[in-house]
Amino acid sequence: MPTIYLSPSTQEWNQYVTGSGSEEYNMNLLADALVPYLLSNGIQYKRNRPDMTAGSSVREANAGTYDFYLALHSNGAPEGHYGEERGIIAFYYPGSSKGQRAAELIAEELRKIYPLPNKVTTRETTTLGEVSQSKAPAVLVEIGYHDNYADATWLEGHWDDIAQQLARALTRFFGLPFIYPMTPVGGTVRVSYGTLNLRSYPSPKGNIVANMPNGASVTIYGEWQGWYVVHYGDYVGYAAAAYIDT
Repeated sequence: MPTIYLSPSTQEWNQYVTGSGSEEYNMNLLADALVPYLLSNGIQYKRNRPDMTAGSSVREANAGTYDFYLALHSNGAPEGHYGEERGIIAFYYPGSSKGQRAAELIAEELRKIYPLPNKVTTRETTTLGEVSQSKAPAVLVEIGYHDNYADATWLEGHWDDIAQQLARALTRFFGLPFIYPMTPVGGTVRVSYGTLNLRSYPSPKGNIVANMPNGASVTIYGEWQGWYVVHYGDYVGYAAAAYIDT
């Protein structure tokens, strides 16, 4: 199953014009909303911490093995133009075909909910470290302008909607079905012989990532067409729902 590095902004000095808090605070709210969608879709993640910086986040990600790096930010207009700009920009590194594709998918999904869809764009960058220095394909998405009242209030009222669209883009990027989150529940593997396969995709053709013995305890995060998204030990994957009791 894919694993991403999730990097909400650590810029506590950028304050929202609405008084709701900083960019760091609000992007962590968005990350909080995104996590249930990641779990329900079998996407594992590691998340940075507010005491980190963009640089230390990239270094931590590069020290591990991740399939994608997602940086969550909100934007600010240049000095002299505060409050005048609106829009969403998904940045990617030039020459990274996977980064570009992910940026385009993110922009496509966010256009469906942003009130000014023509202002949702993608853009190459060599100056943003979270994109240019990432070992994994990376996108830094600037979601609205925190110094624009209309954008800031839209953000504050749509964390779950934004998280859902980001998750839809990620599942398309990884070739997975989109699954709505459910309240996680415990389950027990029930097979009369052998083991239950935990697979990378909800199909008998999906690669086997683990074998779960009878009586094994799992946590179920989602359900799709007779398959559960389950967490078992160090693994997350899909298992046939008929063989798991809840």
